[in-house]
Amino acid sequence: MKSSPSEPVDLIQRPSCFQRQRAQSLNQHCFCISLDASELERAFGANPETRDVYSLMLKKQPHMFAALPVFVSRHHLDRMAAIVQAVQAVVALPAYRDLVLAEAPQIAHFDAGGARGVFMSFDFHVAGGEPQLIEINTNAGGALLNTALARAQRACCTAVASMTPDSAALEATEQTFVDMVVAEWRLARGERVLRRLAIVDDDPQEQFLYPEFVLFRQLFLRHGIDAVIAAPTSFQLQSGVLSHDGKPVDLVYNRLTDFMLDQPAHALLRTAYLEGAIVLTPHPHAHALYANKRNLVVFSDAERLRSLGVSENILQTLLGGIPKTEIVDASKADSLWSRRRGLFFKPASGFGGRAAYRGDKLTKRAWGEVLAGEYVAQALVAPGERSLERDQHVRPLKFDVRNYVYDGDVQFVTARLYQGQTTNSRTPGGGFAPVFTDADAGTDCTPVCHPARP
Repeated sequence: MKSSPSEPVDLIQRPSCFQRQRAQSLNQHCFCISLDASELERAFGANPETRDVYSLMLKKQPHMFAALPVFVSRHHLDRMAAIVQAVQAVVALPAYRDLVLAEAPQIAHFDAGGARGVFMSFDFHVAGGEPQLIEINTNAGGALLNTALARAQRACCTAVASMTPDSAALEATEQTFVDMVVAEWRLARGERVLRRLAIVDDDPQEQFLYPEFVLFRQLFLRHGIDAVIAAPTSFQLQSGVLSHDGKPVDLVYNRLTDFMLDQPAHALLRTAYLEGAIVLTPHPHAHALYANKRNLVVFSDAERLRSLGVSENILQTLLGGIPKTEIVDASKADSLWSRRRGLFFKPASGFGGRAAYRGDKLTKRAWGEVLAGEYVAQALVAPGERSLERDQHVRPLKFDVRNYVYDGDVQFVTARLYQGQTTNSRTPGGGFAPVFTDADAGTDCTPVCHPARP
């Protein structure tokens, strides 16, 4: 990464706004509009199926896509990748797996035939210091929507142009997604041909990210894999074969948030999975090993990590990159309440509609829910900030950085801009945002910075 001066520069006052500036300065001062909405509309409009989805998305989710990019330094991206690999190293330890599976439901012990779990996300806060891993998810959405978003970026200067991915890079990323699904199939089924898969969620057409389901279906079709979007209640299981509309289904791309398949509506899918009728990805085993938020307690506990046989180098990477996390229980109620302003409370399972709370916003009523539920308390770390100019006023939005990961390798990085306690797609000017890194920024740059009008 090129060196940069330490003092911030007012990017509106000085045209050479990107020259050797740090990512933090760009996030504070650069108001270039990077999203070409007309290009995004053309991309969705190229196919009748996605054309209809795009118009519906604009109506129901007008803040799906942010107007501005987020800038992240190459150092921070590399650091995030190192934390991902450190977690992967711990998960590979038999002692760790025995520890976390001991308290997991029985279905989580099923080894899924070798499949590892697609579209895992490692979500980070980046606010000046080192990146902090705030959570891991096993069925993260948004990856394919974000490649579409990346294609619709408009560079306001040559430096930004050097940061934006070209079409070849984005096609390679999408090929990586397909290869990942095929890899899951081969890990479980060897050299047999993957003929048909199903993208599954409850009432899929009503889901917030249904447009992405359509994009995935088209992506798989283009690569010779038949694909259907389906609800879990629309399948039949007979003689060890799961079928939909009379056609066998080989693999299920699972977008359900019932991670252990406990709900009655998911019973048939659960049976098909346990009987080996399908390859399910992601699956309960992966969620238990990675995404249950109790695991963050282990990842941030030096004594526990050493007892598992974690090397000192990996241990220091984890302790420096994961906020201290602890289990919420009644025996620590007084201590937790007194320290609440420095804590963030999250449901351990991430399922069931239970809210997450910043400690300084916690009411007595909500505190009762936290104590009665299964929660963890994580040391509060500030999210990054991205300034937005709107109606001639500059205001900060928060952002987190999402790393899409498969088997310990980062495939794609995006961000989410928002206001409030947690990420959402209800913030004007917010939503999914592309991540630009300053590592490739040119030194000869005279951009015209355009005020953002999201």
